[in-house]
Amino acid sequence: MWNVVLVAFEGPDRYSFVGGLATRMTDLAEALVARGHRVRHIFIGDPRQPHVEMKDGGLVLERWGQWISAFHPKDVYDGEEGKYADFSRTVPPHLADLAAEAERRGERTVFLFEDWQTAAAAIGAATICRARGLHAPMFWNANNTYGFGRVDFPVLRRLVNITTISRYMRMELLKVDVESAILPNGIADRWLKSVPASDPVALRESFGERPTYVKVARFDPDKRWLWAIDAIAAMRDAGMRPRFIMRGSRSDYSDVIGARIRARGLNVDRLALPSTASARDLGSAISTTTGEIVFLDFFIAERTLRALYASADGVLANSEKEPFGLVGLEVMACGGIAYVGRTGEDYAVPFGNAVVMQSEDPRELITAHETLRSRPELVTTLRSEGRATAKRFAWPRILEAYEALWETAAVLTS
Repeated sequence: MWNVVLVAFEGPDRYSFVGGLATRMTDLAEALVARGHRVRHIFIGDPRQPHVEMKDGGLVLERWGQWISAFHPKDVYDGEEGKYADFSRTVPPHLADLAAEAERRGERTVFLFEDWQTAAAAIGAATICRARGLHAPMFWNANNTYGFGRVDFPVLRRLVNITTISRYMRMELLKVDVESAILPNGIADRWLKSVPASDPVALRESFGERPTYVKVARFDPDKRWLWAIDAIAAMRDAGMRPRFIMRGSRSDYSDVIGARIRARGLNVDRLALPSTASARDLGSAISTTTGEIVFLDFFIAERTLRALYASADGVLANSEKEPFGLVGLEVMACGGIAYVGRTGEDYAVPFGNAVVMQSEDPRELITAHETLRSRPELVTTLRSEGRATAKRFAWPRILEAYEALWETAAVLTS
């Protein structure tokens, strides 16, 4: 058993839950607790919540920098520079104290840092621990390339172990002369549970005969929103009467997306439902829409989201640069058809367990749609093989590799 300390900006609070990093950290923490480890998650949390909170199973949530967050109520990245500076300065001595307390109890500690915002804290913590003679393996993980220019890689690689999540990301790290170990991302076991049959049925009935595609992602250029809009416009121009169900994030880039929608002459229906809306509620609302685009302007409950993934003709998760492709795996776990990109999805087999978008031409979506419509047996294969793939990436199976790496690092640092 280890004391595992997760260090990241994002976490389980709505305030801190922006994207895939929050999903990774929250699900990883739960999986580690279920495996018997003692887990502490340090993150930039909601300023209105307790500074330290004990959860079921022994998980400890520690919300950092709340005094700054109180002045920046939007989300975890509101006032990011001030939070980064405070985090980098104040977290390292606290981590060293945690390691020292664990050593006095005869326990082992491993620190897992995530993304560029924690790199300076990792350097600081490693420096303090070395000075105090503390032996606690430290790992810094690169989930994407954001902020690489802010990371002191020559120092970081000398002090901590560096990991990443895919072959694509390993090659990106090599560009900055950094060797890394690959530890794949994972999905929570709950995603592997069968979606109640009545949920996707209710949604499919609301879709009617219209080709229906879904995209749930941050409003960001890397997520290829403009390609998706152009693809839907191409389907409309081909007389296919498509429907595009979309859910984004708070971002200035939403203005760019809105401008492209207007430029392509696509009609938009906005749906604002309670966060408790069921699949049947959503289906009922969708059935009243007529536009090519349905904008979901509300937080979607996970059960409803899983039903949406399972029922659509496809989920567009094909980013420009995808470090891993967590959404694609979640879609597969639900029995949905994931349309992924060409970069970080090591698990994707074109038309074997997913559809891989191979070109920049938005008309490729039409080709893929027509291929699957004419071959229902291929659709069945994609859905079943996708589920099988997702099972191989459930956290309980992935964690074996993590623990083996910790054990090796513990021997090397002792």
